[in-house]
Amino acid sequence: MSIARPDRLIVGISGASGVVYGIRLLEALRPLPVESHLVMSKAAELTLAHETTLKAAQVKALADVWYPAGDVGAAIASGSFPTMGMVVAPCSIRSMSEIATGVTSSLLTRAADVVLKERGRLVLMVRETPLHTGHLRNLLALSEMGAMIAPPVPAFYSGPRSVDDIIDQTVGRILDLFGLESGKVSRWGESSGEAPLRRGLGTDEPA
Repeated sequence: MSIARPDRLIVGISGASGVVYGIRLLEALRPLPVESHLVMSKAAELTLAHETTLKAAQVKALADVWYPAGDVGAAIASGSFPTMGMVVAPCSIRSMSEIATGVTSSLLTRAADVVLKERGRLVLMVRETPLHTGHLRNLLALSEMGAMIAPPVPAFYSGPRSVDDIIDQTVGRILDLFGLESGKVSRWGESSGEAPLRRGLGTDEPA
């Protein structure tokens, strides 16, 4: 008999550049019937100060529940606390490497490790380039363990007109992976029944 997984989604924000992805993910979850559980690393709070005008308290207020990164006794550190899974947005190479090896040093990576061991859905928005062979080996190991590696790659077929459009499309596609409709995704072929046109490339033919 399988245990029903409540509509709780863990959101981890690590110290990689692109903290806006985690923020926008929390904002997208607010109108949905999903309880968001947030954990931010200390490095994420430093990145937040560099990349936005928001304070950590403002980001934490977007979540239904938040936990200090050092609270390794938190609910999300235990497999007996069922969830839909976890997104790390963005995911730094350090966090990714800790999760890949199972040698976790914070609640963020411990929670991700728990999701993996419980065979839940773990989505890592890895934010780094270029990647050396060691990074790629760790990513392969995570994929073999069941994690989904989802770098925040922009989609241009939707004809984005701003950075916000690109971020929203990416966040919407991440929520798709959990069966959550955000209303933010421009879907291929759905708006007019045909594939979107290629803009500015001198042709109306899809690639």
